[in-house]
Amino acid sequence: MVCHRCILSVKQVLERNGIAPVQVDLGEVTLADEPTPDQQRSLRADLEALGFELLDDQRSQLIEKVKSFLIEKVQSGALPEDFSLVKAVGAAFQRDYSAISKLFSEVEGITLEHFFILQKTEKVKEWLAYNELSLSEIAFRLGYNSVAYLSSQFKKVTGMTPSAFKANHTGRRKALDRVHFH
Repeated sequence: MVCHRCILSVKQVLERNGIAPVQVDLGEVTLADEPTPDQQRSLRADLEALGFELLDDQRSQLIEKVKSFLIEKVQSGALPEDFSLVKAVGAAFQRDYSAISKLFSEVEGITLEHFFILQKTEKVKEWLAYNELSLSEIAFRLGYNSVAYLSSQFKKVTGMTPSAFKANHTGRRKALDRVHFH
């Protein structure tokens, strides 16, 4: 599930600062009018207090849009087996994938591909923790061509097999926009 509480929190901060949003989506806000410098300072402080940040440079905005796009793709739970990160990102942002990928790595410190794998791993954890789907259903919904491949990738990221994770419930889920490899 995409974080609706995050969207609600941002709306509340905007309203408290006297800023009327036209639209608030995950990672992006559309405003009717440019906030005053005082409103911007107050907004920045209020958002940071909630763990958000105000992005005003285009590079960071693009990366946040790419992250939101990938999070939404994974959270939909309907990735086709032939899903191509290169094609999907290139088409969605109408830019050369390699340029977006390079920028993503510079800004985030991990590759776009690894970020996508981490997102899928978090979705697998969610479904395993809530016992919602079998491993083969999870593999199908996240576009894996086999359960073995999903299990291998899951173990590389988490250090345990999906069945061990399910048995232990020791994996702690992270906020989706904070998933990084350390």
